[in-house]
Amino acid sequence: MESTYSASAASGLWDRVLGTQPAPEAWLVIATGVLALAITVPRPLWRLSRNAVTIAHEGGHGLLALLTGRSLQGIRLHSDTSGLTVSRGRPTGLGMVLTAAAGYPAPSLLGLGGAALLGSGRVTLLLWLATALLLGMLVMIRNAYGALTVILTGAAFLLVSWLAEPEVQAAFAYTAVWFLLLGGVRPVFELQSKRRHGGAPDSDADQLSRLTHVPPAMWLFLFHAVSICALLGGGRWLLDR
Repeated sequence: MESTYSASAASGLWDRVLGTQPAPEAWLVIATGVLALAITVPRPLWRLSRNAVTIAHEGGHGLLALLTGRSLQGIRLHSDTSGLTVSRGRPTGLGMVLTAAAGYPAPSLLGLGGAALLGSGRVTLLLWLATALLLGMLVMIRNAYGALTVILTGAAFLLVSWLAEPEVQAAFAYTAVWFLLLGGVRPVFELQSKRRHGGAPDSDADQLSRLTHVPPAMWLFLFHAVSICALLGGGRWLLDR
């Protein structure tokens, strides 16, 4: 009896995670988009919320380092919303280029993937996947502030997915995805502004330029293209009723 109950509980859990949930009302989708915009545009709120974008940015570097066969040494997240991902391997070549290029597009591409999941009604699956990604990233965090940031973010996703009502889960998930889509656009403009004024001499775009001999402006154009296209495509999926 106990094994039967355990099997039934496990089956019910997987049905809950992999199943679909009803699409939220249009007003909720729009309201969550407005909320995400409200925490992305004002500078005081952005200074806080940008930590989540940094998590995605550095996570993108770390994931591509692993996928291209590099040895990921660790990730650090700082209170000024900067971050650092350290990997070992060939200092040149395709693996290094892909690793360096992955940071700025990562939040937007994660948002686009999240929009695809929400568009297919898989709210709970999105929340669990986000929790799993954050847990995997936590293993590679090498400083206290970074660990605290990732733990708090992962705990929010876990608690909402486990305890909240479906309507609250939907609101949280849509806000998070809107934020990634919108928040993925702003850092590229910030980087462009810094470089225009002589700042950020060792930015991802500059590192990529040294690796590929392609001007930094072209890498900035690529980052802009990815983030804006992801926002337009993801926004369409979210708003498509």
